[in-house]
Amino acid sequence: MNIEGLDVTILGPAFAAGLLVLSTHVPLGHEVLQRGIIFIDLAIAQIAGLGVIAAHVMHLDSHGYTVQLIAYGTAALGALLLYWCERNWPDVQEAVIGTSFIVAACIGILLLSGNPQAGEHLKELLVGQILWVDYSSLIPVAIIYTVVLLLWKYLRSHERPLLFYLLFAVTVTASVQLVGVYLVFASLIIPALSVRNAGKRRLWFAYGLGAAGYGLGLLGSALFDMPAGAVIVLTLACLGVLTPMMTKAAC
Repeated sequence: MNIEGLDVTILGPAFAAGLLVLSTHVPLGHEVLQRGIIFIDLAIAQIAGLGVIAAHVMHLDSHGYTVQLIAYGTAALGALLLYWCERNWPDVQEAVIGTSFIVAACIGILLLSGNPQAGEHLKELLVGQILWVDYSSLIPVAIIYTVVLLLWKYLRSHERPLLFYLLFAVTVTASVQLVGVYLVFASLIIPALSVRNAGKRRLWFAYGLGAAGYGLGLLGSALFDMPAGAVIVLTLACLGVLTPMMTKAAC
């Protein structure tokens, strides 16, 4: 057990990043479940990641505005395509989403096939680098999430499919660069799935589950010197199994 790993200067920003992600992913996750498009986050995240990979291939600055424009633009185009498919082929929407994910993933692998650091790029995309974030890097993400939440609340985005898809694309693009594809999916689906029968307080239960998952996951990762993203996902999954029993008792 590595007690020295409990460094608040590392775990603090990482936990703040997790709370930020949950602020948007919990309500979006409930909407995703209601719409029955479970894998849309994976598809959009992978499409956004494809944009980042393409920027790397073009040797652009990974922290520059051009890369961000490419990532958000790619994700927005993917969201528009999935919205068009929903309007025209609603009976096969989930199949189209799954196909979009695997196609984007394979294109990304091909783009990185000649890159000696391909494995590291793919790992960063999937598992993320949550322990490398700092408070200053969270500010632009917080601004984006605030705008998304305001639009979500006051424009009733859940009743406007096109706006929902675009806001979803913006949110997931920011999140996947912060915590990786796996944590994006886990943050969206596990809390929403676990508390789906919790009644009017399901959002609060979902936020609590998510916060506990990130907190305990980061602690476990630091103590046992294991990859943070994977540990957090497994912690969320374990809590997701236990939470329905606790919410049933609370209700």
